[in-house]
Amino acid sequence: MKIAIIGAGNLGLSIAKGILKSNGATKMYLTKRNITDIEHFEKYGNVTVTTDNKEAVKNSDILIFAVQPLHIAQLLTDLKDLLTENHVIISTITGYSIEKMENILGKDHNIIRSMPNTAISVGKSMTCICANGKGKKRIELAKAIFNRMGHSMEIPEVQMQAATVICASGIAFWMRLIRATTQGAIQLGFDAKEAQELAMHTCDGAAGLLIASGNHPEEEIDKVTTPMGCTIQGLNEMEHHGLSSSLIQGIVASFDKISEFKKDNQ
Repeated sequence: MKIAIIGAGNLGLSIAKGILKSNGATKMYLTKRNITDIEHFEKYGNVTVTTDNKEAVKNSDILIFAVQPLHIAQLLTDLKDLLTENHVIISTITGYSIEKMENILGKDHNIIRSMPNTAISVGKSMTCICANGKGKKRIELAKAIFNRMGHSMEIPEVQMQAATVICASGIAFWMRLIRATTQGAIQLGFDAKEAQELAMHTCDGAAGLLIASGNHPEEEIDKVTTPMGCTIQGLNEMEHHGLSSSLIQGIVASFDKISEFKKDNQ
């Protein structure tokens, strides 16, 4: 596959790294206004780094847009005459609807919205995907790309804002929980490096248990809580201080902020 990533910023580069590590592209273009800090990607041999978006579009089959929301409309306008019905257009733009893209490009293009997270760079992304009418025929292709770098799920577009909070912002939420666990481990006597190692791998193991078993989290919690034991004591203390409530409130607050952004850009 010939893939162009238009906008090689943090997310764009994470996607590029994931694709390259999984050998998911025969040829890749990376575009950015200032390419100085991404020129080293050309060491892969099949990667071209350029400031020319049109060059990238002309020489690619799959176009992944990872620019800032305020730039996407003009970018699509500039490129629309180069797009063919065979191009697969994948947008990672937060809050930018398929309808808006169709208003610029028309409905005769394969348009797909995706919301990966930065864990895509290590093959662990949770990516949500939706498509327009024509794009549905290429949704399996998009899922195949992202499944090489984690796990994907097709959802209705109406749920994309919520997916952004749970999956993309969710990386930051989980990082904060891991940091807090690390701080707790330091307080209990581990040095900082040991503490983070314990926190990271325990978090990874917890997720792995649920993925492998398909169990509800409470089923796994029951396996490690005993009457009058230390685990239930700790869990109850956390809940008394609002652990679950704070997480839920934070998720809702993030969703409200995205909704506010969407209203401002309608």
